[in-house]
Amino acid sequence: MSNRAINWVDERFPLTKFVKHELTEYPTPRNLTYWWNFGFLAGFVLMLQIVTGIFLAMHYKADAAEAFNSVQHIMRDVNYGWLIRYLHSTGASAFFAVIFIHMARTLYYGSYRAPRELMWWSGQVLLIMLMATAFMGYLLPWGQMSYWGAQVITSLFGATPFIGDELVIWLRGDFAVGDATLTRFFALHYLFPFLICFVVVLHLVALHTVKSSNPSGITLRDKDNIPFHPYFTIKDLFGLGVFLMVFCGFVFFAPNFFIEAENNIPADPMVTPAHIVPEWYFLPFYAILRAIPDKLGGVIAMAMSILIFAAMPYLDRCKVPGGARYRPIYRAMFYLFVVDVFVLGYVGAKPPGGMMTVVGEVATFIYFAIFALLPFTSLWENHLLVHSEKLPPEAMRLIQEEAEDRQRHAISTAEEGA
Repeated sequence: MSNRAINWVDERFPLTKFVKHELTEYPTPRNLTYWWNFGFLAGFVLMLQIVTGIFLAMHYKADAAEAFNSVQHIMRDVNYGWLIRYLHSTGASAFFAVIFIHMARTLYYGSYRAPRELMWWSGQVLLIMLMATAFMGYLLPWGQMSYWGAQVITSLFGATPFIGDELVIWLRGDFAVGDATLTRFFALHYLFPFLICFVVVLHLVALHTVKSSNPSGITLRDKDNIPFHPYFTIKDLFGLGVFLMVFCGFVFFAPNFFIEAENNIPADPMVTPAHIVPEWYFLPFYAILRAIPDKLGGVIAMAMSILIFAAMPYLDRCKVPGGARYRPIYRAMFYLFVVDVFVLGYVGAKPPGGMMTVVGEVATFIYFAIFALLPFTSLWENHLLVHSEKLPPEAMRLIQEEAEDRQRHAISTAEEGA
């Protein structure tokens, strides 16, 4: 019966062909490690957020007078409402943790380089959309930290030359964060996950077009690839099991770990919290914002700290495959960058002033200096590694082939010019 149903569908829609081509029989490098699991985990968390968000929206009231009480109603009166809310709130932090690890793996192994630039850029678009979604969702509980966090962040758009004040009013829908802001943030927070799903599809199309990278950095031949199913479905499911143990540990035993205590107090425009701090995943960028005394300069620096990742395919000029695996200088810069991000996160969580200001300024300088030095260190590293003959034969062969291709292109260009 099931075969007849599948055959009936296949006659009208290439379902089996699509599943085999894109999923079960999709050729995958056999040497992928568990670091490649995080793309699958990101997709799982996205689906979890959409499902739990839909159920929360059924009981939430996007009204400044009722929003806080509606969240308490979900927690106390709705059957398993507390579970749905904690899955959603913890899921937001889990989403960013998974995405940051996914990005770190891409940076470490150099998976952003040609021909995977479009895949990398679509990932950057996803990160920005995720940040926007999280920021708008943070306002919805209508607690003290939610309210004042939105007040501070939306005011940053006032630094925009010429149209700053009008832009802030347009974002808020009023002169201050209020009922209009809450309503439009709720609508956009509900819409954005579906837009993210669309960009995820584009991201996967780009991935399946250029094929997955692997720890060696070398594009494997067809005979070196294996079908995605069952080998990597089992591997992804095992990784999902480990992830769920950690995730459920927070949901059931420390559900308020990622929820600010101030957010359990209803929003009060007349009482400002002693220290306004964003969610942990925004802290490094918040520290960069505070490190620049000028408001406009701080906003530009914060924006550039995110957008600069899009330039990585052009900043990294080293042709050695395998990312940091065969590049000691790049590897040291990567580890320094990771430590620096943690330092910025710590600074962002602390009140400004004193030693924290100096540490934040130094960490911000290091953050951008790593990107600025990368073009020069990568060229130097490329020269040292190629001439040291310490690379694996396959990597040397690829570098030699690329050099020959450049030489043939230069000769053909010269002949056309003549």
